[in-house]
Order: sequence, then structure tokens, then C-alpha cells
Amino acid sequence: MMSRDSSIYYSSLLKELISIPGETEWIEFKMNNQDPRKIGEYISALANTAALYGKSLGYIIWGIEDSSHNIMGTNFRPKKAKKGNEELENWLFRLISPRINFSFHEFEYEGLNIVILEINRAITNPVQFMGHEYIRIGTAKKNLKDYPEKERALWRIFDNTPFDTLTVKENSAMISRLIKDAVEDRAIKPVDPESDSRKYARYQPIWA
Repeated sequence: MMSRDSSIYYSSLLKELISIPGETEWIEFKMNNQDPRKIGEYISALANTAALYGKSLGYIIWGIEDSSHNIMGTNFRPKKAKKGNEELENWLFRLISPRINFSFHEFEYEGLNIVILEINRAITNPVQFMGHEYIRIGTAKKNLKDYPEKERALWRIFDNTPFDTLTVKENSAMISRLIKDAVEDRAIKPVDPESDSRKYARYQPIWA
């Protein structure tokens, strides 16, 4: 259950986001659409678009009427949602590459159920879902490869983002991805392969 302080914070965030005229490229409003594949595609699109527009986060908000921004409530319950037998959040996390932080926040606003999905921006390269990269063009979700000028602009942003200007979460996500890639490329290996702890894991060269 969300704490009172968190509920106050997300209620304030909700009011701020719905006060923005229209749908911006880095915010998506929905009522009850909870198709897992569509959510995954929007995570990719909003992560990439947030980076393109210099935003730290992109958002999907359920329970808001798109055209009017009226607060209507939603029947979407992300913590109970599944894709097959797998929890929705785990399924999405598994199919997003490179891995970025995203989190669902469900709370009540004036007696209505609201869900906000916060999505960290792309950091070092475009975010993919199921092997495809997406971007927002206006309010439409499109394949990034169909817009090479947007893709070039994204890569310029990634190339010009100094490591020390990233947030702690972004640095952690980048480091985790680099470690994962190095393990998969057999450049390094865990010191203790039997350990279940990823947070405190140590690594060594593959030849050690």
C-alpha cells in the first residue's frame, strides 16, 4: 500500500501533468488500455523521447481522459496484472533492452483509482522493446528506424552526455548494463558464481 507521503506526492504530480495543454511527446494519457505489448512499446517510445527532449522521465497515466484531461479513474491494477503466468512488471522488464528503471504507482485521487508509470529516459543508446525501438512523433508512437533524423539526434545526445552528469540511478543502470554485457561477452565472471546477491557481487577477468 502506498504511504500517505507518496500518495500526496503523486497526487501533486498528477495535477501538474494534467495541467500541461494537450498530450506532450513524453506523456501518454490512458483510461483502461492495459495491453502488455502496447505498454512495452510505449516504455521504449517514452524513454527515447524523454532523452530527445532533455527530460529525466517519461510518463504513462491511466485514469485520465485523453482529450479533456478529466480525471475519470481506471480499472487497471498493474500489481495484479499478468502476461500469461508472469507478472506484468517482470515480463516488461525482461523484454526491455538496455534495462532502464520504470515503476508503476497506483493511488487514489478524490476516490478514483489512478496509475502513473514513471519511465527513466534512455541513457547510452535507444531503448528497445522486443528488439524494436520506438519514438513519439507528436502524439503518435512510431518505429524509430522510420525516422532516421530522430535517431541521429538521439545518438548525438548520448555521445554528448558526460558520465558524471547522470543521476545516481542512471549511473547505476549504465554500470549494470556494462557488467551484464561484459559477462555475456565472457570478458568477466563472478568471483562467487553461487551467490544470489547481484548488489554485492564482485567480478574478475574470465581468465583468472
